Amino acid sequence: MPQVIEITVYTIDELSDAAKEAARAWYREACLDYEWYDFVYEDFQTICGILGVTLATSPVRLYGGGTREKPHLYWTGFWSQGDGASFEGSYAHAKGAAGAIRAHAPQDTELHRIADALQAVQRRNIWQLHGSIRHRGRYCHEYTMAIEIERDSPTWQPPTDDAEDAVTEAMRDLARWLYRQLRSEYEHQTSDDAVDEIVGINEWTFQADGTRFG
Repeated sequence: MPQVIEITVYTIDELSDAAKEAARAWYREACLDYEWYDFVYEDFQTICGILGVTLATSPVRLYGGGTREKPHLYWTGFWSQGDGASFEGSYAHAKGAAGAIRAHAPQDTELHRIADALQAVQRRNIWQLHGSIRHRGRYCHEYTMAIEIERDSPTWQPPTDDAEDAVTEAMRDLARWLYRQLRSEYEHQTSDDAVDEIVGINEWTFQADGTRFG
């Protein structure tokens, strides 16, 4: 015969400290299956455009029909050996990048430094450097990026001796910057305060030991 079983459930605020940790662990494992990094991606694409990097993209089919362009950004994280971020695309001089990046991110001295480094090497090459950025291997950190630089000189002048190294290091620094932003956003969205707020808004309930109910 059917039986009625009564069980007491709790909001996350009503749980013990140990049970709260169990409830938060459930959320972090089960509820981050959406593209929580979209804002980071959007900002990075804007920054790349300012610095002269055109990210490679591929069309992705949408559920409602049509497609959107997905940038070639790769990353794994966040605390294992080999974790990092990389990207694919092309690079060319962007006029006014140093000023534009300061207007976009006035407090981000790392982005300022990257823009200044690119401007300096372009100046030494009369603004003629351009190149490709490709991902290689099965990892995703900055050293998996293969960067090839050429100089578009009408008199066939080769790039300066430091050109490829300078652009390569700037691109790798940009990948490191992306990884830090992704890690920061992840840590924010999985912080105790953020998890407790989301769980509370959704009115999820738990058993006394923090096991999700329902």
